[in-house]
Amino acid sequence: MEQEVQEFTITAYTENHVGLLHRLTIIFTKRKINIESLTTSESETEGIHRFTIAVTETEEQVKKVVKQIEKQVEVLKADYYTKKEVVQQELALYKISTKSLTNGLEVERIVREHNARFLTIEKHFVVIEKSGFRRETIALFNELKPFGINEFVRSGRIAVSRERYGIGRDVEKILTEATMV
Repeated sequence: MEQEVQEFTITAYTENHVGLLHRLTIIFTKRKINIESLTTSESETEGIHRFTIAVTETEEQVKKVVKQIEKQVEVLKADYYTKKEVVQQELALYKISTKSLTNGLEVERIVREHNARFLTIEKHFVVIEKSGFRRETIALFNELKPFGINEFVRSGRIAVSRERYGIGRDVEKILTEATMV
């Protein structure tokens, strides 16, 4: 029976070492899996970083990738989640000409309707910020497009598990045990 391709969020807690990102991306490349978004940041544990990787693949392939990720020396723990198992968001920034604001209140109305906000208003441009799901950031992009978008950027997915404690709790145990040895 063929497994269904679906969206997954892979989380890996790691030490912060040069070259790790390269080695992790090679794991996906060897399996011909496209990384749709990749975000790295500090985690809730001091000195430990967190990779959040979004992919669309079969669960079987994702399980294999997570096992390969965990084999990396600097990786303390990795896991994967379905869409329903995480709370996720993206952040988008839109730069448009200040002249767009002279067309009445239309841009202001669009920004309000999309629960976005003006981040900065400069002499020649304004920057609008929107957080939400990808479909929401794209919807705002499409509504602002007629006014001329000078620049657009969207972050990768950030996500936390819907469990009370994510795998960060496991990472803390690993670190505690390592210091006792």
